[in-house]
Amino acid sequence: MKARAWGIVAILVVQVACATFFVSDILSSYIGISTDPLPWELRELIEIGAAAGLGIGVIFGAAALWTANRHRHAAEEKLRIASIAFADLLAQRFREWGLTPAEADVALFAIKGLSTAEIAAMRQTSEGTVKAQTNAIYRKAGVTGRPQLLSLFIDELMQDDTNLRAGLAPPEPAALGDRPAQPQLLTPPAAQ
Repeated sequence: MKARAWGIVAILVVQVACATFFVSDILSSYIGISTDPLPWELRELIEIGAAAGLGIGVIFGAAALWTANRHRHAAEEKLRIASIAFADLLAQRFREWGLTPAEADVALFAIKGLSTAEIAAMRQTSEGTVKAQTNAIYRKAGVTGRPQLLSLFIDELMQDDTNLRAGLAPPEPAALGDRPAQPQLLTPPAAQ
């Protein structure tokens, strides 16, 4: 275990011991279990120590919660950036392949894993039209089917990740003027 994990376990153990002291004291009075009385000075020191332990546990618990929240926000930001990069990559490849807007929509839905019937229903068109469009997409992309189409993007994303891990500069993003409107690829298309 990491030192941080051991620290959290130690804080938890101290809190449990402190809470056990207070709860056992209350329960022994309530149930009527008699114990040998401790000198009041020692009892006061134990109670102060137990209260301090619980207080320190609250402080460290709040710090751990704050750190976890900060890490969650950082992960969400990374996911947002990756999502934008993937959408940009899709738009760039769709432009390079010369896909029509309808083909781009079908390609996006195919990459998302929707079936031909589902794509047809979403686009309010026939399955035959979607099949013709997917064949045109595969031809323009130079692939033979959906798995190869998806692997083109996965390979490129993995290559970018490898470059980043190796300390190399990532490929230049598309110029802002070359970007299509963001909602075009992310929202369901209008019926044709």
